[in-house]
Amino acid sequence: MSNLKNVQPLEDFNWDEFENGGISNESKEAQEASYDATLNKVSEGQVVDGTVISLDKKEVIVNIGYKSDGIIAASEFRYNPDLKIGDQVEVYVENQEDKKGQLILSHKKARMSKSWDRVNAALEAEEIIQGFIKCRTKGGMIVDVFGIEAFLPGSQIDVHPIRDYDVFVGKTMEFKIVKINQEFRNVVVSHKALIEAELEAQKKEIMSKLEKGQVYEGTVKNITSYGVFIDLGGVDGLVHITDLSWGRVSAPHEVVTLDQKINVVILDFDDEKKRIALGLKQLTPHPWEALDANLKVGDRIKGKVVVIADYGAFVEVAPGVEGLIHVSEMSWSQHLRSAQDFLSVGDEVEAEILTLDREERKMSLGIRQLKEDPWAAIETKYPVGSKHNAKVRNFTNFGIFVELEEGVDGLIHISDLSWTKKVKHPSEFTQVGAQIDVVVLEIDKENRRLSLGHKQLEDNPWDTYETLYTPGSVHTGKVSEVMDKGAVIVLNEGGEGFATPKHLVKEDGTQAQKGEELEFKVIEFVKETKRIILSHSRTFEPEKEIEEKKPRAAKRPAKKDDAAAINNVAAATSLGDFDALAALKAQMEKGE
Repeated sequence: MSNLKNVQPLEDFNWDEFENGGISNESKEAQEASYDATLNKVSEGQVVDGTVISLDKKEVIVNIGYKSDGIIAASEFRYNPDLKIGDQVEVYVENQEDKKGQLILSHKKARMSKSWDRVNAALEAEEIIQGFIKCRTKGGMIVDVFGIEAFLPGSQIDVHPIRDYDVFVGKTMEFKIVKINQEFRNVVVSHKALIEAELEAQKKEIMSKLEKGQVYEGTVKNITSYGVFIDLGGVDGLVHITDLSWGRVSAPHEVVTLDQKINVVILDFDDEKKRIALGLKQLTPHPWEALDANLKVGDRIKGKVVVIADYGAFVEVAPGVEGLIHVSEMSWSQHLRSAQDFLSVGDEVEAEILTLDREERKMSLGIRQLKEDPWAAIETKYPVGSKHNAKVRNFTNFGIFVELEEGVDGLIHISDLSWTKKVKHPSEFTQVGAQIDVVVLEIDKENRRLSLGHKQLEDNPWDTYETLYTPGSVHTGKVSEVMDKGAVIVLNEGGEGFATPKHLVKEDGTQAQKGEELEFKVIEFVKETKRIILSHSRTFEPEKEIEEKKPRAAKRPAKKDDAAAINNVAAATSLGDFDALAALKAQMEKGE
């Protein structure tokens, strides 16, 4: 109670208004205005400073001088384990008052907002910043810059191609911001951009001192399918694949390896395009200059097939020294063929030097010369009359070309295929690729030609037919083919004959049909033209009736030209009148 005696009343307190239940509107508004003046003016989306007034494992309470304190999740301060009451922190106003009347703040968004401002300022000022490489990603690395995850492309890590990205993870490096996507808030940084300016100055200095023919030591920087890039100490040059070795190179990695130090010579350069052409093979003499001076045409030389085409094969007889074996020099055969039929890339071959031009650096070779020319002793190996087995190569209308051995061809004329069968085209007789027996008829060594026969392997049946098919003799035959001019008759004893329509009339007056087997009388036999003229009707017509049909010849002395007259009459007479002519001749001989 003693303490109450010391309380002093307010001098300006209006007891009347208090006793009446309140204060006037005028004084109330003045008090609200006075109260509002003590609060900070904040708006949503604004970043302001606040003071930590309370914290635990879940929440951090921050006072920003507003009518209520803000709540922030403790996880947003995980990066700062030393946070304590009284610390000043940046906060982002998310909501001035939620449904519960609570002020909602975010420390993370405040940091991001500030970081975004700093990133944009760094891009505008081309500022060099530091970043922490967090991890690898597709095509490059992820870098932490001011709390923002930026992308570092693999091509922007260094001026040299990077083969192991993992060595950069966990490193803090200097970067330059090169691109920002404001819409998606993507940031691209580069480390390479920091050193390019310095390298550009180095390049200019190096390029100014370049001269063709100079030899430099460089490091193999990159290997491609078309050549090798060499780092000359700040400037790159290219050794094209054709300038790596005097020999043929299928892949540059066969000659050099990455990071290898090698000497190269300047072949050419372009100041404007900063291109430098380098050579490696030019540091050694051309292999043609080191080629054995005693090598000459006719010598044999060994090599390896390095390139092959239809027309021939290139053989490397020494690194950088090649000779061409034309397909025509691969075999004694005259048939058109491809070089792939004889050789393959990688084959080791021995060949004979056909031409050698050291000045033009050209050499032609042959491998058929290592084998004996089969035509050199053709008369001994294939004498006239000798029998052989050959392979059918191709047909023509007049015969068959066959191959007796590689380089030895011959022709079987269509007339030498069969004694009896009339062959219209060789394809009726055999087929390409088949084997056929032949006999040598004639040798033309100069033109490398052999005349061959097939029918000559058998005796000429016409020698037998001459004694068998005498005029007037009767034989059994079968009608095998009927045409307008007559029919082909296959005789049982062998061979074929021909009968005209009038001689195909049977005894009952009908015409002989295909497939019928009948008796035929031989009217004419000509061995030279292989002709046998037959008649079925003569086998049953009485001789008397035939005599009556014959024209009677006047009895007169035979004259000197009677034989010629008979021949002329025969030429104009049908085949059916041959018997009448024979009788006429007999009468004339009696008259003599």
